[in-house]
Amino acid sequence: METLLRVENLGVHYGTVRALYETTFELGTGSICGLIGMNGSGKSTLFKAIMGVIPAHTGTVEIAGKEPYLARKNGIVSYVPQSEEIDWSFPVSVREVVAMGRYRGLGITRRLRATDKQAVEHALERVELTELAHRQIGALSGGQRKRAFVARAIAQGARLLLLDEPFAGVDKRSESMLIQVLKQMRSEGSTVLVSTHDLASLRAFADDALLLRQTILMHDTPQAVLAPENLVQAFGMQVQAGADSGASDEQTRREKGE
Repeated sequence: METLLRVENLGVHYGTVRALYETTFELGTGSICGLIGMNGSGKSTLFKAIMGVIPAHTGTVEIAGKEPYLARKNGIVSYVPQSEEIDWSFPVSVREVVAMGRYRGLGITRRLRATDKQAVEHALERVELTELAHRQIGALSGGQRKRAFVARAIAQGARLLLLDEPFAGVDKRSESMLIQVLKQMRSEGSTVLVSTHDLASLRAFADDALLLRQTILMHDTPQAVLAPENLVQAFGMQVQAGADSGASDEQTRREKGE
């Protein structure tokens, strides 16, 4: 399997706070990897470092052999942040959000070509949002919003998709639909890194899993990673694999590593 994402000895600091250290792993093409860890373990920081939107103090990140900036510029990687990081009041329609995935290479006019419009409509169909494409993005449910941003990544043709808590606050139908879309993207050769607190569903969609606590504690199959002794190491307490791991540590929610 060809390596698409390579992270080596990555370290990130926020002032004197060490958010990540000695973080090393690789992901191959056509795979789905779950990222799990308690609040404050550095999951969101890891995503942003992979995207290159925050600086690495140590180590390197390569996406398809390119540094993060070039990978973003070439449309190789797409990032769907947590819902609270997005201004849902912004006056933009669902179709316009998806069309943003085609802006690369359009120039300052951003005038969509016929092929771009086809890609947008195809992406909307994939996530079953065609009938809601005219609506303002903030008027959608939580699950529908997440599907819209996944559609943007599909329209973009991204080879690497980073999803930060896509199942948080969504209904079961949207979660099932999102998982199905991610599996389809995997079958087409895309690589997906998805953080989740829903440990119970991890086995249903992930090929492997990363256990994070400021560094990678383990990278293996979901079944191996979710062993009780590994979860104790990551969360500092007993956690059931069928539980919501986000409830394990409220205080760390305020840390800058998450």
